[in-house]
Amino acid sequence: MSIALPALVMQDQAQSVADGLVAAFCAQVTQGREAVLDASALQQFDSSALAVVLACRRAVLALGGVFHVTGLPARAQALAKVYGVTELLG
Repeated sequence: MSIALPALVMQDQAQSVADGLVAAFCAQVTQGREAVLDASALQQFDSSALAVVLACRRAVLALGGVFHVTGLPARAQALAKVYGVTELLG
């Protein structure tokens, strides 16, 4: 199962984006099921996009799922490295 991040995730949108994605994952994830967050559409973002990704990860893991992120832009990967969360993005 794959759910996509929108193209724009800035601080102003982060909470509503996170709420929507977490709800979508909660509706679909079951024990042991793989959940993929597709970040390939992400174009405009700040560090709050990482908070959104981590909120999705927490929700999926809490449901017993397996979380993966695909298509994370290089700049977002660099931010994850700076914040020390690269290993959490699996």
